[in-house]
Amino acid sequence: MRCDTVWTRARLLTAAGQPIIDDGMIAARDGRIVHAGPPADFEGEVIDLGGRLVTPGLIDCHTHLVFAGNRANEFKLRLDGASYEDIALAGGGILSTVAATRAASEEALIAATLPRLDALLASGVTTVEIKSGYGLTLEDELKMLRAARALEQRRPVRVVTTLLGAHALPPEFRDHPDAYIDEVCTRMIPAAVGLASAVDVFCEGIGFSPAQTERVFAAAQAHGLAVKIHAEQLSNLHGAALAARYVALSADHLEHLDADGIEALLAAGTVATLLPGAFYTMRETVKPPIEALRAAGVPMAIATDCNPGTSPLTSLLLAMNMAATLFRLTVDECLAGVTTNAARALGRDDIGTLKLGKSCDFAVWDCDQPADLVYFMGASPLHARIFQGKTA
Repeated sequence: MRCDTVWTRARLLTAAGQPIIDDGMIAARDGRIVHAGPPADFEGEVIDLGGRLVTPGLIDCHTHLVFAGNRANEFKLRLDGASYEDIALAGGGILSTVAATRAASEEALIAATLPRLDALLASGVTTVEIKSGYGLTLEDELKMLRAARALEQRRPVRVVTTLLGAHALPPEFRDHPDAYIDEVCTRMIPAAVGLASAVDVFCEGIGFSPAQTERVFAAAQAHGLAVKIHAEQLSNLHGAALAARYVALSADHLEHLDADGIEALLAAGTVATLLPGAFYTMRETVKPPIEALRAAGVPMAIATDCNPGTSPLTSLLLAMNMAATLFRLTVDECLAGVTTNAARALGRDDIGTLKLGKSCDFAVWDCDQPADLVYFMGASPLHARIFQGKTA
């Protein structure tokens, strides 16, 4: 069969947890995989990978990559003893980034985001989810979503966009939270159709209540958008179980998730997305219930949660190391968390594994075994990144 490109002599891992094919071959045509397995009879441009490890392209399924401004001073305040809640109540936190992001043009946001995106790409990422949530007005939320989508024109990467209008209460609605939820439901969500594929909510004591969250979910589904949730990060408001009732793609953070929440996630097929960068930066002590999630069979994804305040992390490889070291995930769980389960957390069945018909997205590594990708810290062994069948 004639193909565009054939990659040979790969130590090929077609999916997390599968055995490595020592003399593997990948063949692609029109950006799609037509073969991934042992050597077979395919013609096309041949690229010899020299026995290097090949995995599916990595997927960062939870980021806040588009923003303006800098919150390094808040990091200093936390080191001096201030809590996340203290900083937020004093007008810092998310709202300080909101002010900077509102003041930035769309082009300025793109320029500020590109170095962060480039760092993710250097760690083997081929798909990245990017949330809005630092505009908190209709105009500025749409500006963020447009900036995120424009990144696909600047770099060879797939961007999946999520509307996070219900991220924080903007200062102009400080005394009228329900009126702001009206704004999210009646204006932001309809306007985001076509720019975002999902809607997210920060359901927390310093965010939005379960009742407000449910209003957003109902509006999202009425407009054909999937739902996601920031839940059980600082307390247990049973947001994960609420999201599961709406068949959410993912529930993220989950440090305070309880048994009922785990059961609800499993029944709904909702992915539990772990964000060890935020856990580390905020010096949390309550860990997500990994053993219970594992025992129940809830799929677990891992993401950087790259954001300016609580997880200024731009390496998905380091996020895997943190998940292994802090949360005790296995190597196979870490790799599934940034490939198979991360794809599921985005509602995508065309990425995450190297299988017939899927997008030809993979990473070539200068290392011998998958454990190396979780083990090393501070450097990327990436040799090449292939996106839609082309070297990126």
